[in-house]
Amino acid sequence: MGLSYPIYKGITKKGYKVPTPIQRKTIPLIMDGKDVVAMARTGSGKTAAFLIPMFERLNTHSTKGCRALVLSPTRELAVQTMKFTKDLGKFTDLKPTLILGGDSMENQFASLHQNPDILIASPGRLLHLLVEMEIKCLDSVEYVVFDEADRLFEMGFAEQLNEIIKRLPGSRQTVLFSATLPKVLVDFASAGLTDPTLIRLDVDTKISERLKMSFFLLRPDDKTACLLHILQSMVEKNQQTLVFCSTKHHVDYIQQLLENGGFNSTYIYSSLDQTARKINIAKFRKKLSMILLVTDIAARGIDIPMLDNVINYDFPAKPKIFVHRVGRVARAGQTGTAYSFLTKEELSFYFDLHLFLGRGTKFATPTSKKEDDGLLGSVPQAALTDSVDYIRNTTAMNFNLVSMHKVMSNGYKHYLKSRELPSLESVKRSKNVDLTSISQHPVFDGADNTNELSQLLSDLQKFKPSVTVFEAMNTKMSKESDTIMKLKRQQHNPAIEHHKKKLKEEKLISKETSAHDKTDEPQDTVADDDYIANVFQIKPKKDFKDENYIPHFSSDRHEEKGFNVRTFEKEASSISLDLTTDDGKAARKNLQAKKWDRKRKKFVSTNGTPAKKIKTESGNYIAASYKTHVYSDWMKKNNYNLTKQNENNEENENSFRNGPRQFKGKMGSHSSKNSKGTLKSKDQMVKGRMKASQDNYFSSQRGSRGGGGNSRGGSRGRSSSRGGSSRGGGGGSSRGGSSGRGGGGRGGGSGRGRSSSRGRGGGRGGRGGGRGGGRGGKR
Repeated sequence: MGLSYPIYKGITKKGYKVPTPIQRKTIPLIMDGKDVVAMARTGSGKTAAFLIPMFERLNTHSTKGCRALVLSPTRELAVQTMKFTKDLGKFTDLKPTLILGGDSMENQFASLHQNPDILIASPGRLLHLLVEMEIKCLDSVEYVVFDEADRLFEMGFAEQLNEIIKRLPGSRQTVLFSATLPKVLVDFASAGLTDPTLIRLDVDTKISERLKMSFFLLRPDDKTACLLHILQSMVEKNQQTLVFCSTKHHVDYIQQLLENGGFNSTYIYSSLDQTARKINIAKFRKKLSMILLVTDIAARGIDIPMLDNVINYDFPAKPKIFVHRVGRVARAGQTGTAYSFLTKEELSFYFDLHLFLGRGTKFATPTSKKEDDGLLGSVPQAALTDSVDYIRNTTAMNFNLVSMHKVMSNGYKHYLKSRELPSLESVKRSKNVDLTSISQHPVFDGADNTNELSQLLSDLQKFKPSVTVFEAMNTKMSKESDTIMKLKRQQHNPAIEHHKKKLKEEKLISKETSAHDKTDEPQDTVADDDYIANVFQIKPKKDFKDENYIPHFSSDRHEEKGFNVRTFEKEASSISLDLTTDDGKAARKNLQAKKWDRKRKKFVSTNGTPAKKIKTESGNYIAASYKTHVYSDWMKKNNYNLTKQNENNEENENSFRNGPRQFKGKMGSHSSKNSKGTLKSKDQMVKGRMKASQDNYFSSQRGSRGGGGNSRGGSRGRSSSRGGSSRGGGGGSSRGGSSGRGGGGRGGGSGRGRSSSRGRGGGRGGRGGGRGGGRGGKR
């Protein structure tokens, strides 16, 4: 690839020998200076694909300022990118810095003043610093990277991104990297790409071939027991496991339960303290804890070496989130396992996932084997008996677990209300699935020793009584209830019988087709049209198809639906609620408070600036919380000059070299007041020298003037005490020496001097000189 030696040395030091497919495709294009939109599977080496060309372009450290910008959606991904940047650019002199929310702003001010070459930041905090500091540190940016670009827009960073993009120079090179991207890059058009090159790799294989997936169908109350059984029986002690939960309340409850059970686990979620998040993920990386409980905050970009297992405690509503979750394992040629829990209500999301992946569903049968990938099977109740007893006993003895379980249940109810709905196709398919026909998953064969009990429980699930609960409980039914049940059966029995008959016909058809496929056809069967056409090489007739026919749906609609970028802001913008008044006067008053905007083509408010909003340089309105004057307080606290030194230094030095006549302005207007003990800046020292030069110049001009008329003057010099002179007026002040009185001539003059350390004198002369006098005394 023609890389420089320091960069090549850093790559080999990391242990990389062969570039991945996404790196082979993107690195030459980016090094040519082209804008690139790249999509590849999670764990395919996208971070190195944009870091290596960035190192080649920046080459060495420069004092211009920030020349490369990398925007990341989450804190963990930004920290990981920073670590990878330091490792890969270890042998270069480039200076990276990290700007993240939650960290000290004063430290970030200081790091930006040190002219870093690479800026790795989250959009929210970066915009806060740009507005707060009122500096144009992005004017020198040459290279911009949007890491996990679709996630940036999904997390609601559209406002911050648009403002940051408008502050970037137009000559920059822009690169978009993500694991999922739509074909039509409408949401990324505002990024300002110029003739971008689209690269989509691994679209068919969104999930690694080395990843083994298992889906477990169980009740919602059995999820925690199944998790404990997997961690205790299926996962080896030296393997690391990542558990994804829907809410932070699930994380707290499960972590406390695992801790009581002797499992070494840790956790992270968004509202956790930043320092605690750093500590917990560092413990997991160093294998001090083997289980990490997380929410979807860690589903993107987190690279933990040699991660073995992923468990989806709650099945994700979006197929794209599932891809990112299970993409944490089986990275860079490694193998891994993904276990996913499914309830009856979540079965439609299971069908949505397989539509997105383009795979067929597989249900477990009595002949299924453990090696089969992607099986959906039931969980035997007998395998969870020990775990259920442990949870019941532990919860009964620990009051905190009782309250945490209650909070978790309430949080899960709110989560279900906000969860995205599945497609109608998947809902229909899930309703047609006979759950009793799904056999036990083969991974539980070795763990379940009581096969007879599990068989009995499965038979009980399939059993459907012929009478209702009311009829079974009340043996002596009244006449009124008896007539009600008869009317009920007369109304519903025909529909029930029709449904049973339909199911029997479908089963018979499936059996006949399968038997027909297994039996060998006799040799004297009638040849069909395809057979004749193949033997005699006859071209088959094409079926008539209207050339103007447009199908209702595209062939890859499920895939593109999964890649679609949907945000709350976009959905909320399409919803409007207009409240109109019944009173005509009130309606006219409301119209008078608004004016017609010709560009927007609607009435807008005349109040001016929106409430709690500030206007930026680009003309956009952003939240007023971005301007808190923290930067100016930090400058005063550190005695740092608020003026732009780089712009003023050249002017001041030129004026000093050219002499005092080039100085413009009044005396004293540029004087600087410095307190004792503070260091002067370069600008203040130059101004001080200029002022001293001006004082010397004007004093020499006043001392050389002659008499004539009335004149007053004052000067300072080193001499003994002086009085008047015979020609003209003059005055002087002396340091040291003595003073006396004297006079002569007609003019008249008076003088006063001080004989100690300083002396002052004044003179007044008439026409032709005259009398002079002096006066002195000791102090």
